[in-house]
Amino acid sequence: MMEEKKTVFYYIRQAFATYGLIVLAFIIMSIVLGEKTKGYAALFSMGSEGMSIPILLQLLLLAVIITLAQVAFLTDTWIMNMSIVLRNMLFFVSVLIVIVFMIMSFDWFPVKDITAWLGFIISYALSMIISALVTRLKERAENLKMQEALDRYNRIKE
Repeated sequence: MMEEKKTVFYYIRQAFATYGLIVLAFIIMSIVLGEKTKGYAALFSMGSEGMSIPILLQLLLLAVIITLAQVAFLTDTWIMNMSIVLRNMLFFVSVLIVIVFMIMSFDWFPVKDITAWLGFIISYALSMIISALVTRLKERAENLKMQEALDRYNRIKE
């Protein structure tokens, strides 16, 4: 499929869409886990009352980095001759590395807490699976539209 030329505004919109999804996920986790982890994990320092401005800014930084990784690995902008499976693996691994770095740098949760790491790994794996499924469904819908347009064109041409 041919990609249209994208402007900086497309990438800004993409970063903020990613940011919205990240914040929504953390809102849900704050509601579910917030009071249990209040004062224990920086991510949920306010419990179910909300998230601090520094945490929101850190999540915005994460969204921008994820958007850059999407451009690097999931478009033909920089890498053209690599399988989509390898691109996806590189994307998910690079995002995982960035998140681990941010966990340790921003003290999102105690680094020595195995339970916290297990929860992180499970939530990351789930989000990765959901992301891959949504991407696949979107790709199928786009391919179906393209096929229908091609079929219409061929009927008109005949």
